[in-house]
Amino acid sequence: MENETSTGHVSRKTVLRAALAAGMAAPAVLMGVPALARTLGSGEESLELTPECHDGDPVTVEQIEGPYFKPNSPLRSTLLDGNPPGVRLTVSGYVFGKACQPISGALLDFWQADTNGAYDNTGFKFRGHQFTNAQGAFSLSTIVPGLYPGRTRHIHVKVQAPGRPILTTQLYFPGEPRNNTDTIFDPRLLMTVRDAGGAKEAAFDFVLNVPQTPGPTPTATQTTQPPGGTWAVGTAYKAGDKVTYGGVSYVCLQAHTGQAGWEPPNVPALWRIA
Repeated sequence: MENETSTGHVSRKTVLRAALAAGMAAPAVLMGVPALARTLGSGEESLELTPECHDGDPVTVEQIEGPYFKPNSPLRSTLLDGNPPGVRLTVSGYVFGKACQPISGALLDFWQADTNGAYDNTGFKFRGHQFTNAQGAFSLSTIVPGLYPGRTRHIHVKVQAPGRPILTTQLYFPGEPRNNTDTIFDPRLLMTVRDAGGAKEAAFDFVLNVPQTPGPTPTATQTTQPPGGTWAVGTAYKAGDKVTYGGVSYVCLQAHTGQAGWEPPNVPALWRIA
């Protein structure tokens, strides 16, 4: 998958996402209109989108549920009841199917640790579920979760399209030192995160294994490159390292060891085009 902001390739999901965020009708934005990216304030760079979605591309990866899940969480989009301590965090995004069409009424059940790294196993603090709106969008108000032994910072989530199987996974924060030592961590699940006046804003789009009829293909030029270059599985990379892959040069954004599936075009949270 190519990073559309750097290669000129625009995925159907990216264009649809831009249309939804801008309140436009999807068919209109697919008629050659440039992608708008997530709406940001003046002078801010657009957030990279993860993961991209094309027909046949991988869906959002699964992860273990862990020992702290509880069923029957409250229906709510904010987990800030009682004004809890911690850095405020808003997580937003969309839920798409395999043909990059948004899924309305999808269930998202979130749970996480508090700022001290503890889960509420007797009640429902920092637990709640919600449903995507007609545009397939969701938004969660919470705090940045704390750390506890053996794990990096993360948020658990179950996502389910109506009448379909449940996807259980976890969302991660870029730049966390423990990302390098947590054996469960997967860079394909990194959110894009930015500071917002003492709080933080994060974005992530889920792609579910839900068959859909593809919509119109966006008007864009796709440049395909053969694999190869200096990037290699098993190589330890540090921030600032430069590699080539598929004839394109990339700069490492976060220290990690290369693994199959983590090729630079697949994980824009780890690599950007030089």
